[in-house]
Amino acid sequence: MRSTWVWSMAVLALLAAACGSGADIEVADVWGRPSPSVATNGAFYMVITNNTEVADHLVAASSPACAAAELHESMMNDGVMGMAQVGPAGIEIPANGQTTLEVGGLHVMCIDKQAEFVAGERFDVTLEFENAGTVEVQAEIKES
Repeated sequence: MRSTWVWSMAVLALLAAACGSGADIEVADVWGRPSPSVATNGAFYMVITNNTEVADHLVAASSPACAAAELHESMMNDGVMGMAQVGPAGIEIPANGQTTLEVGGLHVMCIDKQAEFVAGERFDVTLEFENAGTVEVQAEIKES
């Protein structure tokens, strides 16, 4: 009788684990544009989903492909495109919501590229979230 109960609980635990990703933060479609080695900077874009009841913030990023990585936002001011580093709070990922880092908007700026960004190449990117901690992803270099 006891072994039947233990097996039943084990099966229920496996079923519960299989019914969802369980990840607080999911990062998808991580990519960057191809750029020649003479271009010193590049950018990474992605879609970040927060599966929790509390907002989180992307506060830092790093990659071996970059001497430094910063969180930036592009914006249009008086007909002129500009770009600035986001504030110390980082990029908000709303509770049970999604934030898209995209061309012409929020992005991870790769400063002083350490490699040429050639279509098909992949680079590791480490994302640091205020609540979720570290998330490792790979960025594919591709045409937009």
